[in-house]
Amino acid sequence: MQPSDVLVRDALETDIDAVQRIYAHHVRCGLATFEELAPSREELLARRAAVIVAGLPYLVAERHGEVIGYAYAGAYHSRSAYRYSIEDSVYVLAGIEGQGIGSALLQSLVTRCDAGPWRQMIALIGGANVASIALHRRMGFRPVGTLGSVGFKLGRWVDVVLMQRPLGAGDRSAPADYHPGGIG
Repeated sequence: MQPSDVLVRDALETDIDAVQRIYAHHVRCGLATFEELAPSREELLARRAAVIVAGLPYLVAERHGEVIGYAYAGAYHSRSAYRYSIEDSVYVLAGIEGQGIGSALLQSLVTRCDAGPWRQMIALIGGANVASIALHRRMGFRPVGTLGSVGFKLGRWVDVVLMQRPLGAGDRSAPADYHPGGIG
């Protein structure tokens, strides 16, 4: 459910300064990402471009003309057999969590990805973030495991909770472009 004063839309290049500010806070102060140095504006523009070239959504949440969160889907892994599995990322401006912004972003992301060729969405949730786990559960994700102490950030070992949800037909059928004996 999207708050009535929040608009979720495709991210534009002009949104990247706001995206960079939001993400830099999470890099410096949080466990949602295992990056320890905030990427530059140019790096984030290149990352956005790669997501779009892959045909995946890169979204922002906007309130009264201000970008207050963003989400995107990216490749889960680079090996070809993983091509139907994607990973979600959702970030909300610090200080305004719990207002439904993450829900609006993730719901829009899932809806968009459901319409594509992908079959599984994976969430890698750093620090066993209770709010993020609850958000993903509400969006149909189920826990599939925990990687213990795989990151070291902010002076401590950090777990990663793995969650997964099917997209489209999930694993009930082969992808439309499947050809026995070769890559899709």
